[in-house]
Amino acid sequence: MKKRLSVLLCAAMVATMLVGCGGGKTANTTTKDTTTTTEETTAPAADATATGLAGKKVAVVRNLANGDHTQQFLAGCVEEGEKMGMTVDTFVTDGDDAKCQETVAQVISKDYDAIIVSHGQLSYAYNMLLPAVEKGMKVVTFDTMPFENGDASGKLLEGVTSTSQDDYALAELSLGQMMKEFEEAGGTYPMKVLKTFMGPGIPPLDRRNEIYTKLEEEGKIQTVQVIAPSDSANARGDMTTKTEAILPTVAEGSVDAIWGCYDELAKGVLQALNDAKRTDIPMYTIDVSNDDIQLMVSNKDVWKSTAAVDPKLIGIVDMRLIALKLLGEETPEYFSLTANNILTTQLSEGTTMQDLGTIIEGWGDATDPEGALYTDTITGLYVK
Repeated sequence: MKKRLSVLLCAAMVATMLVGCGGGKTANTTTKDTTTTTEETTAPAADATATGLAGKKVAVVRNLANGDHTQQFLAGCVEEGEKMGMTVDTFVTDGDDAKCQETVAQVISKDYDAIIVSHGQLSYAYNMLLPAVEKGMKVVTFDTMPFENGDASGKLLEGVTSTSQDDYALAELSLGQMMKEFEEAGGTYPMKVLKTFMGPGIPPLDRRNEIYTKLEEEGKIQTVQVIAPSDSANARGDMTTKTEAILPTVAEGSVDAIWGCYDELAKGVLQALNDAKRTDIPMYTIDVSNDDIQLMVSNKDVWKSTAAVDPKLIGIVDMRLIALKLLGEETPEYFSLTANNILTTQLSEGTTMQDLGTIIEGWGDATDPEGALYTDTITGLYVK
């Protein structure tokens, strides 16, 4: 199987070079907003169909705000789908769960061969995606757990591959860095922490919270206050407002750190800190984007580190898994991507996401113990 699919994807890469593709833009809407189209060229028609995937239609539904992280995830999906001759349409539903379910239902009612869903809620994911499976569509999810009865201990919807970042490792890396710097500064436990959180009911954040809660139980962390948004569609702005209300009650020296379980929440907190001219509380976060990198560099006294997975790689891996499914190949039920820690001191003005591979060891690699994906120095990530 490895030889067969690596040949297919090499052919896809050749087809991409021979056939010009025009990509649309992703808008903040539930209507179709990114479509790949194939322009006429002098390339032989056989080249474009070499993968056996040409003409397949894939929908990608992202239930988060249309920020930098979302754009990179979608770019990974679209670019990888184009390489294999597929048409990829993307939909952004802004963290609006009703809109997410409605959009997925509309996709299922149309002529798509497959769907990737990002950040659907545990409570409705199974029932939302069951009609797609029953229709014969191929399904991959990211940070979306379609468990029977909306129960995290239940059975995963049959035929689905559920992908995620290694959220436990992300939390361990970010909290470990926070505790390491606290110890180096001569601090004594418990650390007094302002905690950002959304949930429960959001699987990736719930997993990260398990590590945080364990440290609380061990007496390493004392939560001074939890800052949580009320409006998930405007999490960043809402977090700024919430933090602005809290900061006057937080005397300098009374809090040791801020833990940002999700970068959009952390950026809202950072804005409030800047508005109040507070640089006394260091912040340690999870997830990264170009926007995050620039904010880290320009606020290095506050934003100390972030743990992350390459969001574009997530999109690439999800599309590769869709390709495997469409080709009738075996795929795992679960696929987790390796996390890395990024220190602000490793970054400089002008650093972008594209530079992280030369700065952070292992960045952009998909380690796959189950054997679905491999890394090749010539062709990049390819399918087994």
